[in-house]
Amino acid sequence: MTWYTLLVLTVAVERLAELVVARRNAAWTRARDGVEHGRGHYPVMVVLHTGLLAGCLLEPLLADRPFLPALGWPALTLALLAQALRWWCIITLGPYWNTRVIVVPGARLVGTGPYHFLRHPNYAAVVVEGAALPLVHSAWITATVFTLADAVLLTVRIRCENAALTRAVPA
Repeated sequence: MTWYTLLVLTVAVERLAELVVARRNAAWTRARDGVEHGRGHYPVMVVLHTGLLAGCLLEPLLADRPFLPALGWPALTLALLAQALRWWCIITLGPYWNTRVIVVPGARLVGTGPYHFLRHPNYAAVVVEGAALPLVHSAWITATVFTLADAVLLTVRIRCENAALTRAVPA
């Protein structure tokens, strides 16, 4: 459980680093007349992602979940690949990347990096990580609850993002 705790804490620190990048990028986009959309669902997203990390730590302890190598190692691999994809998205979007939906009117859609293959690759990373990270230490309830709640949130989020991009980005 010590190594798993360090993994989850590392992901938490990574999330804090993302927030630093997001805050800097939000200032950059707002300086270019960026418009934020979907403020209402943002607090729900913060609570959900915080709950994922808390559940990852609490469920194995409270429910005495073991590390099962046949499940844990593949799940760890997927969780690490999700992190790599997330940072590939962040690097590809540069100052346009954010944890919020902020769109600069007139900016062009990015079609390079992972966006060449998927319209919303960052959300693919979120889905994979949300299932895989808890399963590293057999936290199947956390994985299931997060996945179901995140599916609802991502439905709202992707609709919001698509609508904002459609209105603001030239064809």
